[in-house]
Amino acid sequence: MTPMQILLVALAGGLGAGLRYILDVAIQRGRRGVFPLGILIVNVTGSLALGIVTGLGDALAAPVVAILGVGLLGGYTTFSTVSTESALLLQTGRRDWGWLNLIGTAVSGVIAAAVGLLVGGVIGGLIPR
Repeated sequence: MTPMQILLVALAGGLGAGLRYILDVAIQRGRRGVFPLGILIVNVTGSLALGIVTGLGDALAAPVVAILGVGLLGGYTTFSTVSTESALLLQTGRRDWGWLNLIGTAVSGVIAAAVGLLVGGVIGGLIPR
């Protein structure tokens, strides 16, 4: 990768992190101590989007895939927040929510990624090379 492409990956990562924060705050607004639905939605939509980007295959140039996948979507999604929120829920006695958050994020993320791969493959197949 060129230095400019690396810079674009970093900038896209910052943009993704900002989008994650905005969406999470909008969904969780005024709802402290409840199920972390905002981060669940972020991670599922991010998995879907990365599946689409990956499924597009050769329809996108490798630097574009890196900027979108590693940068934007890498900054947007967050495993560490899911892990921390699940642990906090378990510690505070909300074991049901803790396990639901952890397992639900993993299962729904994989399903969303698989759907994204299918969608991206269909779209990629329609783009002339």
